Amino acid sequence: MRSALLRRLTAALALGAVLGLTAACGGDTDTDPAPTDAAAGFPRTVPHAMGSTTIKTRPERVVVLDTPEASAALLAGVKPIAAVSVDPVNKTYPAHVRAELDGVPDVGPLAEPNIDKILSLKPDLIISSKQRHEKIYDRLSQIAPTVFAATPGSGWQQNISLFAQAMGREKEAEAALTAYKARAKALGEAVKAKNNGTMPTFSIVRFVDGPTRLYQPSSFSGTVLADAGLARPASQQDATAVMTEIGPELIEKADADYVFVCAYGDPAKTQQAAVQASPLWNSLTAVKNQRIVPVSDDTWMTGIGVQGAHLILDDIAKAVGVDAPR
Repeated sequence: MRSALLRRLTAALALGAVLGLTAACGGDTDTDPAPTDAAAGFPRTVPHAMGSTTIKTRPERVVVLDTPEASAALLAGVKPIAAVSVDPVNKTYPAHVRAELDGVPDVGPLAEPNIDKILSLKPDLIISSKQRHEKIYDRLSQIAPTVFAATPGSGWQQNISLFAQAMGREKEAEAALTAYKARAKALGEAVKAKNNGTMPTFSIVRFVDGPTRLYQPSSFSGTVLADAGLARPASQQDATAVMTEIGPELIEKADADYVFVCAYGDPAKTQQAAVQASPLWNSLTAVKNQRIVPVSDDTWMTGIGVQGAHLILDDIAKAVGVDAPR
């Protein structure tokens, strides 16, 4: 009898040990553990315009020093802990990212970011471009891992992929870029169908304090038009330059079936009023057909990123009179 009791006690103790071990190993099955840095591919070394940077852990505290970098971070699901506004007058973030950057400290100005303020925020990643901030790269890289694209505008889609790699958010960026390209292609097809199978031409004109600018295919807005398969006038076919400057006497070079017009800075300091009052301007085909389309400089020039590109597609759809693809 005593032997039977001992056997039952031993079995009970063994069962308790097994159950305890199962609970300890299984834990709460309703909650998956957070992915480790190793699972996310960190540490990783990222080649970029200033060399290469090793990033030990998946960044969460990201400082962005220009609008394209802010767009890229937000696109990947990362809200920056600090940013730089590019508006020299109002010192506000561009409209396409303003709501999402609400409450984010401004560490500008763009030309000279506040190094001390950036240091105080203890970032784990800083992103910008060589064109903007090459001179302060060494100082920034002493604060946190720093990754630079070559330029902020040309190659902006490749820049998004670069910054996504630095943040460990490649899948998010790839999905957003794929959706944008599909929408741009669909819009181009709708524009061509609207015009009975013939693609009209589209011109981009920007008035600034100085010569008037015609934006070429490698510019931000130029690449959006190219992604939609839209035709450009002969004056805007230069593959080697972002934009071309012209005087009032050459404004006929701006002509196309549709002319998108924006202005930067103080309108009184640009040539816009004088040019648009001139006989040469009023002889343009787009003027005669009432196809001069005022657009936001905030979007077409400084809205560099997928978010801004979608707004440009909306503007094109509205100007041509087609439904913007979803």
